[in-house]
Amino acid sequence: MFKALARCALLAFALLPRAAAAEPIKLKLSYFTSDREVVYRTAVKPFVDSVNVAANGLIEIEVFTSGSLGKSYPAQAQLVLDGVADLAFVNPGLTLERFPDDAVIELPGLFHDVREASLVYTRLMASGALRGYADFFVVGALGGGPQSIHVRPPIASLKDLQGKKVRASNRTEGAVLGALGMSAAVLPINETAEAISRGTVDGATAPAVILVEFGIARVASYHYFVRLGFAPLMLLMNKKKFDSLPKAGQDIIRKFSGEWLAARFAETFEANNDLVMEQLKSDPRRTVIFPSQPDIDTTRATFRTVIKEWQAKDPHNRELLTVVETEITKLRSTR
Repeated sequence: MFKALARCALLAFALLPRAAAAEPIKLKLSYFTSDREVVYRTAVKPFVDSVNVAANGLIEIEVFTSGSLGKSYPAQAQLVLDGVADLAFVNPGLTLERFPDDAVIELPGLFHDVREASLVYTRLMASGALRGYADFFVVGALGGGPQSIHVRPPIASLKDLQGKKVRASNRTEGAVLGALGMSAAVLPINETAEAISRGTVDGATAPAVILVEFGIARVASYHYFVRLGFAPLMLLMNKKKFDSLPKAGQDIIRKFSGEWLAARFAETFEANNDLVMEQLKSDPRRTVIFPSQPDIDTTRATFRTVIKEWQAKDPHNRELLTVVETEITKLRSTR
C-alpha cells in the first residue's frame, strides 16, 4: 500500500507543472478606435483590467484597438455574433433594426446626468426589457452625453441653427434635430470630423469630452450647449462564448459588469466632460453658447412632441417609457 501511495504521489507531482502552466482562456475584445479615447479609458479599460487581475490566469481579455478586428463601427455587434471577436464596444443606435428598443434611452430630456442614464439603461437590460440581446451577454449598458451641437458656421442662438445639416448619433436624435429646424444625418462618430471638413454636414452632436479625440474640435468652433439627451452605448459579449466559460470565469465577468461598470463610467466620464467644458469656455478661439430661456422653452416643447410621436408609433413604446420613468423615479428617490 505504501508503494502504491508513493507512486500516486509521484504521478500527482509530475502533473503539477503541466497544470500550473495551463494557458488562460483568451477572449478577444474589439474596440473601433484608439485606446486613448475617453470611453475606452472610462469603461473598457477598467473592465478589462479588473477581469484580468481577478481571473489570475483563468481567463484573459486581449483588446484589439483601432478597428484591427473590423473598422466599421456599425458592424461591431456582428463581429461578436460571427465569432471574429468575443466582445465588442457597440453603438446600438447605428443598427436600429437589430436593437429596436434602445431608442427609449435616446429620448430627449429624460435623464439628469450620465449616472442616471447609465444605471437606468443597465437595469432595463438586466430585466430583459429590451429586444435584440438574446445572443449576447451584456457587459455594460452606458449613457453617453449629454449631447450638444457643435458647428463650423458662426451661430449665436437656436435660430441660427435653422437649416443647418448636423450629424446625429442615432435616429431619435435626428428626429429631434429635424423638429428644431435642422436636417440630420446619422453618422458614426469616427467619420464625423471628415464629413464636417468636406462640408457634407455643418456640424455634429456630441458630448464635449469627445470633441478633441475625434477631431471635431479641429473643424467646429461654435458650441451650442443644449441638452439633447444621451446616446446608448454597449459592451457586448457573445453569449455562447460566455456560457462556455468555467463558472469561475463567468462569475468574474459578471462581477465587473452591469452596475459596477455603469457607476465607474459615469463618475469618470462626467469628470472628464466637465474639464473639457471649462477648457472650451476659456479658449478665445471658440464661441460657447448656452441656450436663452426662450430657446430652452422651445427645445423642451419640441422634446415633448418628439416623445409623444415616438410613443404613438407602437404601444410597446409607451410600455418601455413607463418602465424607464419608473426606474428614474426610484433612482431619484435614493439621492
